[in-house]
Amino acid sequence: MRTDATVRRLLVANRGEIARRVFATCRRLGIETVAVHSDADAGLPFVREADVAVRLPGDAPGDTYLRADLVLDAARRAGADAVHPGYGFLSENAGFARAVLDAGLTWVGPAPASIEAMGSKIEAKKLMQAAGVPVLGDLDPAAVTESDLPVLVKASAGGGGRGMRIVRHLADLADAVSGAQAEARSAFGDGTVFVESYLEHGRHVEVQVVGDGRGGVLVLGERDCSVQRRHQKVVEEAPAPGLPDGVRRTLHDAARSAAQAIDYVGAGTVEFMVAGEKVAFLEMNTRLQVEHPVTEAVFGLDLVELQLDVAEGRDLPEAPAPQGHAIEVRLYAEDPAADYQPQSGRLGSFEVPDVDVEFAALRGPGLRLDSGFGSGDDVGTHYDAMLAKVIAWAPTREQAARRLAGALRRARLHGVRTNRDLLVAVLGHQAFLAGDLSTDFLTEHPEVVRGREADLEPLALAAAVMLAERDRLARRVQRGAPVAWRNVVSQPQRTVLEAPDAGGQQVVVEWYGGRDGYRHATRDDLVVVSASPDLVVLEVAGVRSQTRGQKSPVATAAERELLLDGGLGSARLREVPRFVDPADVLAEGSLLAPMPGTVVGVPVAEGAQVVAGDPVVVLEAMKMQHTIKAPVDGVVTDLVGAGQQVAAGDVLAVVTAAQDSTPESNTPVEETA
Repeated sequence: MRTDATVRRLLVANRGEIARRVFATCRRLGIETVAVHSDADAGLPFVREADVAVRLPGDAPGDTYLRADLVLDAARRAGADAVHPGYGFLSENAGFARAVLDAGLTWVGPAPASIEAMGSKIEAKKLMQAAGVPVLGDLDPAAVTESDLPVLVKASAGGGGRGMRIVRHLADLADAVSGAQAEARSAFGDGTVFVESYLEHGRHVEVQVVGDGRGGVLVLGERDCSVQRRHQKVVEEAPAPGLPDGVRRTLHDAARSAAQAIDYVGAGTVEFMVAGEKVAFLEMNTRLQVEHPVTEAVFGLDLVELQLDVAEGRDLPEAPAPQGHAIEVRLYAEDPAADYQPQSGRLGSFEVPDVDVEFAALRGPGLRLDSGFGSGDDVGTHYDAMLAKVIAWAPTREQAARRLAGALRRARLHGVRTNRDLLVAVLGHQAFLAGDLSTDFLTEHPEVVRGREADLEPLALAAAVMLAERDRLARRVQRGAPVAWRNVVSQPQRTVLEAPDAGGQQVVVEWYGGRDGYRHATRDDLVVVSASPDLVVLEVAGVRSQTRGQKSPVATAAERELLLDGGLGSARLREVPRFVDPADVLAEGSLLAPMPGTVVGVPVAEGAQVVAGDPVVVLEAMKMQHTIKAPVDGVVTDLVGAGQQVAAGDVLAVVTAAQDSTPESNTPVEETA
C-alpha cells in the first residue's frame, strides 16, 4: 500500500508519551501536528506540544480515543491530511484504518488487510504455518492430557495479558478456559480462546520489521522482553543477550517471511517464544511497539520517520549494522508489593536526571526519556498506569544496565507509588546481568518485587528538622533564637510523620533543639550535622549524606508535607496533626477505596452477613477491576451503589465485625484485568 502523498499535518490518534514521541519526529521533519484529547487529559504535555488540539468530550476510552467517528471528525476540523495511530486504542483496528483511507487521508500504518490477517491469533498461526514460520500447535481442550501440561489458554483477539491463563493441573483447565473467555469477551468483545503448549522458562523475543508493501522487508534485529508482570513487559533490551547464532538467524528469517506473507507496510513486530533452540511464533503486532526505542538506539534509526517515509512512498534504506546495547524500563504508577495495584494522584515531582534525549533516536552513549507526564500532572484512573519509559545505551550490556539503574535511583518521583525500586533491583540482579532471562523472572526472584525500602527514621528526622527551620523563619520576632530552646529541658520534642506513598506508614521522631543545634533523643549514631529549611546533612553511623526537601505541591494548604531526596533515599512525609477532628475519624471496619474509580459491582446487599474474604465491592480503575473483600466476618452497612464515582480514601462500605472475628487488614483488594 503506497500513497505517494506528502504529509503536511499529522493527527496522532493517541495520547501520552506515544503522542509526544510522534510529535518530536514531526517537529524535526517540519510536519504540523494535531492532538486529540479527552477531558481527563486536557492538561497533559502532549496536548500543549501539538500545533493544534481537538477535544474529545468525556473521559473513558470508549467515549473518546476509541471513537473512530470522533477522531475522523477531529482530523477534518483540524485540517489534518494524515493519521498516525500510535499503539493501543485504534492502532490495530482494520475498520478504523479503512475509514481513514476512505476519508482521503494518509494512513501511517499497514494495510487494513494486513491488520485483519494478524488480528486473530488463531488465523494468524495458520497463516504463519503456511508461510514456513515455526508455530506451536493448538490443542483441543477436551483432549488435553497430563502429558500435555503445562498449557496456555489465550484469547484470540487483543493482548496485554488479558484472557490468558497458565494451566499446570488438568482439573483447572475447564475453569481457566471459561475464565479466559469471560475476560476476553469483556476486554475485546470477542470471547474466542485457544489452548497451546506452554514453554517453561521460555524467553519472549521479538523482531522489528519495516515493510515497503512490495516485498521489501527491513529486519532490524531482535529485542528480549522476557521480564514481565501479568504477561505485560517491564524491561526490554536490544539485542537479545545470549542467543545462539542459529536461533537469531531463525528469528530474523521467520520475521521476514511473516511480513512478506501479508505484504506488510510500515513498522511492525513479530513476537516469538524461545526455549533453548526451540522457536515458536506468538503473534504479529501490526503497529509501532512500546519498546521500539531500544531498536532505535542500537541501529541509530528513527522508526517513526521510517513509518512516514513508507507512507509517503519512499524506498527503505539499507539496514545499518547494530552497535552497542540498549535497555528500556517501563516506569509504572503501581505498587509491586501490593500485587502491582495501579496508583493515581498528582505527581508532586517527576524528574529523571542526566537525560540526554527526549523522544528521538538515541545515538551514542546516553539516557533517553519518553514520558507522558511531568511534575504537577495528574495520573488518572481511566488509562494505562505507565508514566514513562527510560532508555539507556552504552557500548556493553553491563554498562547500559548500570547507567539506567543509576538514573532511576537518582530520579525524583513523588506523589504516587511507582515500580522504580523493582526496576533498580532487576537491573542489578545477578541473574539478570548473567542473561538468565525468562517470562517467569519476577516469579523466580520475588526479592526484586520488594525492591529497596528507604529507612524512614533518618528521613523523618530530616523532615522534622526542616519543618522546625521553616517555623523559625516564619516567626515575626526572634528568628535568630534556636528552635525548641528551653532553660530547663524536661522532655524531647515529638513529631509524628506518615508516608502516604508507603501505605501511610507512621514514624515517631523525638528530638532536641537548642544552641548546639539539633539531635535525636535516643540514637547517638544519628547526628544532625547542619540544617536549613530545604537541606539537612545527616551522619548515620559515621556516614555523612545530604537530604534535600521541598514543600509538596500535592498537599493542601493545611497539610505540612515535604518531598525528600538524597543519599538516604526518597520519601514523601506528612506531619500528623496532634489533634484530629472527630468528624474525620472513620468507623471501625470501614472499607476504603484504594484509588479513584467507578463502582462496577456490588455483590452484597445492605445488611448482608459476610465472612472474611467475601467480595463486597468491585471497583474499576486504570483498565483493571479491583475486588474489595470483607476483612472479617460481620454485617455490611453504609454500602455504595453501583455506578458511583469514588475518590481515593472514600468509604465504600462498613463491615461490623462479629465479636470473635479478628481483622486481617483494613481493605483487602484482589485485582483482575
